[in-house]
Amino acid sequence: GGPPRRPPAGETARAVALGAGRVMGWSAAGYTFLVVLPSYLQNTLNATFQQALVATVLANLGFAATILPAGALSDRLGRRTVMLAGALLVVVFALPLLNLVQDTGAPVYAKGAALFAAGAAVGLMAGPGPAMLSEMFPTTVRYTGLGLAYALSNAVFSGCAGLIITRAVAWTGDADIPAYYAATACAVSVAALLTLRGDDHERTLR
Repeated sequence: GGPPRRPPAGETARAVALGAGRVMGWSAAGYTFLVVLPSYLQNTLNATFQQALVATVLANLGFAATILPAGALSDRLGRRTVMLAGALLVVVFALPLLNLVQDTGAPVYAKGAALFAAGAAVGLMAGPGPAMLSEMFPTTVRYTGLGLAYALSNAVFSGCAGLIITRAVAWTGDADIPAYYAATACAVSVAALLTLRGDDHERTLR
């Protein structure tokens, strides 16, 4: 009984910040691998438009292949387990995958597999992400909390990704910046996701 509890504003604000941290890896890595990649390949690696387009298609195919299975798997294993797997994969393999794509002597099939894998890792975070955010907030502030956490993360770490990566590459001359950006954001998400209970997906929504 009784009316639904409305949490204090400070509690909601903390949950919004934590939610944004949990999905910032998804936002940053997703935008880096699925959106920024074409211009990066053309401007930094002198790839042709066709090569950049194929790379983007492969990364998005990897994303599409895992996002629905990842969501379904998180219903069984928990949001934390699946999202942590995706974030950790980006942290560990973002730089090796980018170096493989940069290697002019690497086989085309290996580069394609690397791009597909990069998209697949993002899908592991994106599949459970919306459900995880929904479960963080009680019904009285769910739309507000979810919307703010998602919008904040995407506005900062997706919306600014192209500018940050482009300017950082120009300033430093380091072609590995996209990998560092995605891996750093995912490392923060790993820390935030570790605060998530493994059985949160089984708890009754408030």
